[in-house]
Amino acid sequence: MNLLIISSSHRAHSQSDKVGRYLAETEKHFTHINYVELCQLDIPLWDGDSVSKQNNGGDWPKLDKQVREADALVLITPEWGGMATPILKNFLLMCDNQSTAHKPVLLIAVSSGISGAYPIAELRMNALKNNKMIALPDHLIIRDVTQMLQATNTANTRDIKLRERIRYSQHMLHQYAQALAVVRHNHQHTPYPKQQEYVYGM
Repeated sequence: MNLLIISSSHRAHSQSDKVGRYLAETEKHFTHINYVELCQLDIPLWDGDSVSKQNNGGDWPKLDKQVREADALVLITPEWGGMATPILKNFLLMCDNQSTAHKPVLLIAVSSGISGAYPIAELRMNALKNNKMIALPDHLIIRDVTQMLQATNTANTRDIKLRERIRYSQHMLHQYAQALAVVRHNHQHTPYPKQQEYVYGM
């Protein structure tokens, strides 16, 4: 099964990138893992028209292919002013629900302090309606991120507990990916009558 991990900080080599690379390096369940830092890609700004996706020489076609081939996704965002990043929202608007519908997603927020809950709430409330991704009931908030997931931090109790929680979340994401593969197969091969009339969520 394929996993796509997406870091959505606007800054290259950010703390979100550190978290994303840690998840990619420690993932043991999926057979193939793609890791993407959105700020390193040339992705057009979504303007409501599918033509905007055809940015000549841009990276969207390659990323779109990775999304289509993924069985599960991880979305990582820092908290910016209590919100998920604009680059992540743009990515979610660019996604076609034929590529993302009924795929599980693990949501992860990153904060240098004690915050991080607002981006999760925002993404759960209004980011997954039309692309029909399925957010896991569990999410991760990496607080005090500059001190977490460091190679030299192995004796820190909070860090140990965080790593254990990440392993559990990785396990559950794979479980959901396996279960929802059946839903996606049935959705494609034995569709509900007039299924295309309900491509958008309510």
